[in-house]
Amino acid sequence: LAPQLLALYRLFMETDCSMAEINPMTLTKDQRIVALDAKVTIDDNALYRQKRLAELRDLSQENPLEAKALQKGIAYVKLDGDVGCLVNGAGLAMATMDTVRTAGCEPANFLDVGGGADPERVAETVGLVLEDSAVKRILVNVFGGIARCDDIAKGIVSAMPEERSAMPIVVRFLGTNMEEGKRILQESGLNVHPISDLKEGIAVLKGLVGS
Repeated sequence: LAPQLLALYRLFMETDCSMAEINPMTLTKDQRIVALDAKVTIDDNALYRQKRLAELRDLSQENPLEAKALQKGIAYVKLDGDVGCLVNGAGLAMATMDTVRTAGCEPANFLDVGGGADPERVAETVGLVLEDSAVKRILVNVFGGIARCDDIAKGIVSAMPEERSAMPIVVRFLGTNMEEGKRILQESGLNVHPISDLKEGIAVLKGLVGS
């Protein structure tokens, strides 16, 4: 078994795997070890080193929204809820999803718009969230460090189609140009619910359940 395990280890290391699993495996009557099935997951962040493997990727076998996000360089994972999350920063995105669940709702996605996002990129990201027909309301949680709150606001306004302009948008801005961002949203005519912190956001989301 040792040579097989060593080969599996080499595969894991040389192709930047996050998982390499053989399951099930069997021992034949003539003492041969046979892998009956296997699963290998390559770290997306290492695909630039694995060009041959990247070329084998078949986006038609993946969730259409996740595939579109991948092509645009947006960190997006489709979930089963109805609250669309627009957040900058992976850690903040996780905390935002926890907030949604605390309010008795379920997040529709994990999404990190990324730092330094300009209005055009934000608009693309919002459009991606809105392509999910399950989304009934949106929670925006942005820390204006690298990203600017006014740029986020401009992207939201430009991306929101007229037919969905009544959708509730719960917004927490903190940091760079936060007041300007709030002003842009409040003057947009969209159904905006500004909040100062996530505790307030939980109360607002609870009030919007069923809306």
